[in-house]
Amino acid sequence: MPPFAQVFHEIAALLSVAALLGALGLWLRQPLIVAFLGVGVLVGPAALGWVQSADQIDLLAKLGIALLLFVVGLRLDLHLIRTLGWVALATGLGQVLFTSLFGYLIALGLGFEPVTALYVAVALTFSSTIIIVKLLSDKREIDSLHGRISVGFLIVQDVVVVLAMIGLNALGMADRAGPATADLLRLLLQGGAFLAAILLLMRWGLPQLVRRIARSQELLLLFAITWALALAALGDLLGFSKELGAFLAGISLASTPFRESLGARLSPLRDFLLIFFFIDLGAQLDLSQLGAQIGPALIFSAFVLLGNPLIVMVIMGAMGYRRRTGFLAGLTVAQISEFSLILTALGVGLGHVGKETLGLVTLVGLITIGLSTYMILYSHDLYRWMEPVLVFFERRRPTREQEQAGSDGPPAAAEILLFGLGRFGGHLFEELSAKGVKVLGIDFDPQIVERWNAMGLPACYGDATDPDLPATLPMDRARWAVSCLPDRASNLVLLQELRQQGFRGSIALTSHSPAEAEAFLAAGAERVLLPFRDGARGAAEQLIRTF
Repeated sequence: MPPFAQVFHEIAALLSVAALLGALGLWLRQPLIVAFLGVGVLVGPAALGWVQSADQIDLLAKLGIALLLFVVGLRLDLHLIRTLGWVALATGLGQVLFTSLFGYLIALGLGFEPVTALYVAVALTFSSTIIIVKLLSDKREIDSLHGRISVGFLIVQDVVVVLAMIGLNALGMADRAGPATADLLRLLLQGGAFLAAILLLMRWGLPQLVRRIARSQELLLLFAITWALALAALGDLLGFSKELGAFLAGISLASTPFRESLGARLSPLRDFLLIFFFIDLGAQLDLSQLGAQIGPALIFSAFVLLGNPLIVMVIMGAMGYRRRTGFLAGLTVAQISEFSLILTALGVGLGHVGKETLGLVTLVGLITIGLSTYMILYSHDLYRWMEPVLVFFERRRPTREQEQAGSDGPPAAAEILLFGLGRFGGHLFEELSAKGVKVLGIDFDPQIVERWNAMGLPACYGDATDPDLPATLPMDRARWAVSCLPDRASNLVLLQELRQQGFRGSIALTSHSPAEAEAFLAAGAERVLLPFRDGARGAAEQLIRTF
């Protein structure tokens, strides 16, 4: 059989196993990274021994890492960090410093060498932006205050991990080249010229070129991939790293209006190629050595699962955020990320640490990613259970969230409390206000609240699933509480909390199916709004009037 046919068959078999284990992971509600690491262990030399084309798989893995760094640079939203003020920077850097320092001390206490302890400590620092954004999006919490704060400090972490990778590559080059001053000076000059050329292209060349190419979406995607890999290769040739080149390539296109489109189109390709990185990583694990790592892995995992959320809650509480916001944001850092594995694999390649360290970090990743996923999915239930002991993480008067939403003072009295100011809720807010009804809008997106207040309509920040929210609202004079929330669980939680807090008015919930509407009525709602059905009736009446 020709070599290319053997490689083709091998990759087809690996992807088949990845699809099967991925389906199992999806059923268990686990991120696919866990399943793909399991695929690597299963097909590697420790089990089935299917991996023969290691060079080809390694090439695909490196392409995936380059695209990962490119997308990180592409989505480096500095505006988000600025709009969130100090909280993203303080929380991100505070958590990085806390985890690095105490992780290093724990590693030294367990008998690790200083260099190995440093790698392990840094690996424990970073959380997975991909996993967290996916989980928050699935829960429709990506635009909530704690969701925005989480994304903000994850961006800070991404910047820190890229800087750490650049520093490690520079350290590796210094080890290989020796302490020659001339080589170091040449490297600095090359780096300065490389960065200056990219800045010049960002200012004068790239925007016009991308605008012309964007007439064809297919060509735009091809250009982005080419640009990412070309700068990655150039960075490697200049003596830096492929990761730095790909990251700078992403930053160079981040200011163009096509960044969101490119990020959305490249994410599936990035995720596909990263499958081979995790398979390659899993195949390299020596299961015979993992037994000795279980004890340290459990200790480090407990530190990440408890220590990382704890420091986030402490920082956010000190800055004036409520304990619920700090708790929900803190849960998003209760795991290590794919960057932790990449960083440790880089240390193995540079000869700084051994493969047993990579196995340890991978084991910590499997434990923390697996457990933190369930913690995030059931975060509201977990908060209700732990709420009494979280009082220490909140100031006596936590006013930061009102300031964040552009609101000061108590909410205005209203006849209707309207929860959810999205597409349907926003239009309903406008229509009712235009007809002279006093409406108070409530939404968990601070930017939406600020926009409505700027338009002269009263809106306040609030999460409908927060059990403390009803007590802060003017319920005594409201005749209706109307929920325009899109999911069933949030509607039922809001209904329950309003009744428990003594709301005497009527409650209307929004549904998208007759079966769900019947469930809402059975739960105690006085009325159910069906936007699609009601909108279709109105549109039909308009069309009929034109006959």
